[in-house]
Amino acid sequence: MFTRIFAATALLFTSFSSLASIDVVQRFIEQPKAVGETARMTYLFWDVYDATLYAPQGTYSEQQPFVLALRYLRDLDGKAIAERSIEEMQKQGFNDPELEKKWLQQMIAIFPDVSEDTTLYGVRNAAGYTEFYQGSNKIGEVQDPQFTRWFFNIWLGSKTSEPKLRAEILGLGSK
Repeated sequence: MFTRIFAATALLFTSFSSLASIDVVQRFIEQPKAVGETARMTYLFWDVYDATLYAPQGTYSEQQPFVLALRYLRDLDGKAIAERSIEEMQKQGFNDPELEKKWLQQMIAIFPDVSEDTTLYGVRNAAGYTEFYQGSNKIGEVQDPQFTRWFFNIWLGSKTSEPKLRAEILGLGSK
């Protein structure tokens, strides 16, 4: 009996969280729908965040607006998130020390420290720039299409360090 109640509560919470995300995402894109599944990022044995990609009618294109929602499952320092983002871009082949330094400073200024259940949204807007939101509050932006491509490729690019997570959020099945 307890197991059924727990499962029903977890399902209700998950559904509520998804609806809350859709409500926020509707501010950024028309007719938002999750592209694939929500995927959990785990590092060693720590659950770090759940990632969901939203696009108009659930159809992702790197040339059109989309939203990547990250719901954090643990406390993390904003500066550490920015540093890790640069490391992930480098793993994909990005190598421009001047831009890395510039982008790192921009991300450090934008990314807040997060705690469990903090949701951050990365928005690829119609101009090709990246806007960042904590909940429905805009916390910053980077007006550089090159940044947008490299940043979102951390999760969406073919050279991501997390191919399973990529496949889940893009709805690629077992590819």
